[in-house]
Amino acid sequence: MTDRQDSLSSLDTFPKLLLDHGINRPNRVALREKDLGIWLTWDWSQVVENVRSLACGLASFGFEREDKVAIVGDNRPELYMAMMAIQSLGGIPVPVYQDSVAEEMQYVLEHAEVKFAIVENQEQADKVLSVQDRCPNLTSIIYNDPRGMRHYRQSDLFAYKEVQARGHQFDKNNPDYFLDEIAKGKGADVGVMLYTSGTTGRPKGVMLSYDNVIITCRNANARERFRDTDDVLAYLPMAWVGDHAISYGQALCAGYSVSCPESSDTVMIDLRELGPTSFFAPPRIFENILTNVMVRMEDAAPIKRKIFAYFMGVAKKSGTKLLESKPVPLLDRIMYSIGKILVFGPLRDTLGFSNIRIAYTGGEAIGPELFEFYRSIGVNLKQLYGQTEATVYVTIQPDDEVNVETVGTPVPDCEIKIDEATKEVLYRSPGVFVGYYKNEEATRETKTEDGWVHTGDAGYIDDDGHVRIIDRAKDVGKLNDGTMFAPKFLENKLKFHANIREAVTFGDGKDYVTAFINIDLDSMGNWAERNNLNYGSYVDLANRDEVYAIIKGNIEESNRSLAADPSLAGSQVKRFLILHKMLDADDGELTRTGKIRRKIVFERYDDLIEALYSDKDLIPIEAKVTFENGKEGVIKAELKIRDTEVYSSVQKAS
Repeated sequence: MTDRQDSLSSLDTFPKLLLDHGINRPNRVALREKDLGIWLTWDWSQVVENVRSLACGLASFGFEREDKVAIVGDNRPELYMAMMAIQSLGGIPVPVYQDSVAEEMQYVLEHAEVKFAIVENQEQADKVLSVQDRCPNLTSIIYNDPRGMRHYRQSDLFAYKEVQARGHQFDKNNPDYFLDEIAKGKGADVGVMLYTSGTTGRPKGVMLSYDNVIITCRNANARERFRDTDDVLAYLPMAWVGDHAISYGQALCAGYSVSCPESSDTVMIDLRELGPTSFFAPPRIFENILTNVMVRMEDAAPIKRKIFAYFMGVAKKSGTKLLESKPVPLLDRIMYSIGKILVFGPLRDTLGFSNIRIAYTGGEAIGPELFEFYRSIGVNLKQLYGQTEATVYVTIQPDDEVNVETVGTPVPDCEIKIDEATKEVLYRSPGVFVGYYKNEEATRETKTEDGWVHTGDAGYIDDDGHVRIIDRAKDVGKLNDGTMFAPKFLENKLKFHANIREAVTFGDGKDYVTAFINIDLDSMGNWAERNNLNYGSYVDLANRDEVYAIIKGNIEESNRSLAADPSLAGSQVKRFLILHKMLDADDGELTRTGKIRRKIVFERYDDLIEALYSDKDLIPIEAKVTFENGKEGVIKAELKIRDTEVYSSVQKAS
């Protein structure tokens, strides 16, 4: 066996895995895309040929090993194949959040020293072009979708197919080049750079090696029984480590199919048509799906509403037990079977969950009611816990040990320990990142010399070996009376209510807890329509007394739940206001993954926070806003501040 043949057979990089699929399953579907209502497919042999031509095309531009290439756009087969082509030449793909504004994109392009940018369409090309003069290393921009690009005349702007055409000629002249370059790759090489969400400052470039991703993905596939017959829908941002693991790493390790939706607006329709075997979504998406179901049921005929309500009661009683193969009385089994025919089966089919073998959620805590709803109708929904620095996976709930209050047990080869002093969760695994790009100081602060990673999350390991996450360690504080204040925990509890889209709580160093609320416009808007309540905008609806009454009731329900936990009973929300605008990533208030940037929120709304701790019940505001059409305006309103009922601590029954 030659040195090249020996290297290619090692399967320690993704291009080598790609070649292996091209040999062993050439006619199996690797990628799909919905385009103009039609599902287009690429089998593994076609993917190999497309990757080869693009890689050779990049080589004709003078591409060198370790060059960084930005990938910008929605989930598209061409962009996934671009990642494979870049890696085939020893380059490093740098996926960028497609909804980033130009300035956010410019920071990543400049910091990563990106040489090429491969973008989806005109919108993304325009953003890159607008900041190109501030990215000194950027020499070429390659676009996939030619629509709208006809009159662009920049000399460094090229069509994806044009680069592939150049690649065909380069390949003819250099027939051994492609395989030789792939053979040079090693598992220890950096295979991808993913930027953190930047909740506390500038995003950091997390360098992950092929070993990090491949070993972790193989372990996840083995534990969760992923095979080449599985099918997933790739709709989450390519810049997010979860998509990189599930839609890229695990797919290339197992050989299963990855499908891309037509657009972000058609995800649920495409999900229903595709019927994947696995589905991952943050709690918010599962919340939105359930909200849509309940809204539709409110509009259904009375008899349908009664049937739905009755059999959901049956599901609540028996569904989860049946899913977990626990004993259920015969009559309850029969009633559940009837419900499966009349309600659960059609509902799962409508949601696109008819073939789901396993579903995951993570990133935030999920509400117990929401979690139990999906499990009760037969969806094997489980929680996982991870980080970009871990190549996603730290823990996953085993199938027979699913508990809404935990995030599961360590994945294979992962060790977890709790810092006794700070209660911070630390882990060590094959997925631990190489380091932060150009930031050795941050790397040393996060990763110890012996490979342990500080998560920044406070938690503990329960008697069953499951990890329980309380909050971000740095965010956990105390009220003036010594009561623990865990803002993220409180906010997630508030967001369990379908009417609350976002919440920010305050209380560290204060006498009591207060909250900002963003209402869920879909849920509250539907309620307003059913009650013939007219409104003209978000701020108009949010400021209605009727809406305040509903949100007050939701908060008080959460307070009653907190009262049953002696350690948290003192952190019930005492006062709240409904913000005049949605917290927005474009305004810097949220990260691109939807996490609150607390420092920015605290600074921007310090006068509102101060008012919550005063005796005021009205506060005038005047704020600049940017509307969806790009126009700017000014909102003038009087925000209301309302008190809520706080309940006495009640010991849980043993």
